[in-house]
Amino acid sequence: MKALIVEDKEYIRKGLLNLLELGEFEVQVVGECESVNEAVILAKACKPELIFLDINLTDGTAFDFLEQSEHTDFKVIFITAYEEYALKALKMGAVDYLLKPVDIEELEIALQKVSALPISTQKQQINVVKKAITKETSQLILSLQDSFQVIDLKELMYCESDKGYTTFYCIDKKKYIVSKTLKEFEERLSKANFTRPHQSYIVNLKFIDKYDKSGVIHLKNGKKIPVSSRRKEAFLNTFLG
Repeated sequence: MKALIVEDKEYIRKGLLNLLELGEFEVQVVGECESVNEAVILAKACKPELIFLDINLTDGTAFDFLEQSEHTDFKVIFITAYEEYALKALKMGAVDYLLKPVDIEELEIALQKVSALPISTQKQQINVVKKAITKETSQLILSLQDSFQVIDLKELMYCESDKGYTTFYCIDKKKYIVSKTLKEFEERLSKANFTRPHQSYIVNLKFIDKYDKSGVIHLKNGKKIPVSSRRKEAFLNTFLG
């Protein structure tokens, strides 16, 4: 079976290659890459029968790749870190997946299962996963004092933390205060195009108007957000792509 490895961590790609060789599986790896753009090009050129597919890639997600790929007659085994939202969705769709770092026994089980599965059936399963993950990463439900507030993350500009409380600022000028720290939202928001440039702030990248090299983010509504020296390099890597 011709296979493609699409994973943004090189050591995971190399580890998977080693396991496939050690296990003497009937799998021939014809290419490996780390991004959606590279995966689309390689899939078209190599026409793999199987893709080991990381959910979060350097320039998008596994589902961005699946939507953009012209060649879709392949089976998929997802690769993921231990992320609660992703595992919940994968189990809901009954899709085969491998947890990082990949274990050889789990690899063997996944290959056996996916080999016996019709492509049409797997496509249905992947659609279930996609819907679940899209819902998980497009909305946030906040527990307020007297209600549960649903926020569309596309309309959330930034969050600000102060003394154990976090305030959420939206484009309609509404704001919501919850008695939780920013850290409790950071992992979730990082999956939805947000970045944390400062201990007290998480910012939606799409609302950044400009960045002053002095260390200040200007949002499109005029708000200025400081970038701490400790987080500057990580912020710029995310902001500049």
